[in-house]
Amino acid sequence: MNHYETVFILNPVLSETQIKETVKKFEDYLVSKGAEMTHKEDWGLKKLAYPIQKKKSGFYHLLEYKVAGETITPFELEFRRDDSVMRYLTVRLDKHAAAWAEKRRERRVKSAKK
Repeated sequence: MNHYETVFILNPVLSETQIKETVKKFEDYLVSKGAEMTHKEDWGLKKLAYPIQKKKSGFYHLLEYKVAGETITPFELEFRRDDSVMRYLTVRLDKHAAAWAEKRRERRVKSAKK
């Protein structure tokens, strides 16, 4: 099993309920394929560097998980099929990137406790 990280941007016109349902749908898809969810983050509404589909902002989400490599292509197909997803990027993390992601999570937890 490889360690992956996927960041995706959802359309800013979605309601909070629709956003939660969409994120849950992608999580459930991964879990149904045998993925181990490591971490997830909601980065909220952010301004885009350039317009996408005539939108200037979007809701960013991060999913970090471990899964077999052959699951990624069908997973990304689900992103392409969903109209609420504006962009997505999946990256395979090597041991150094996975260690850095762990440190980033620990810092976020410490800063949230303050």
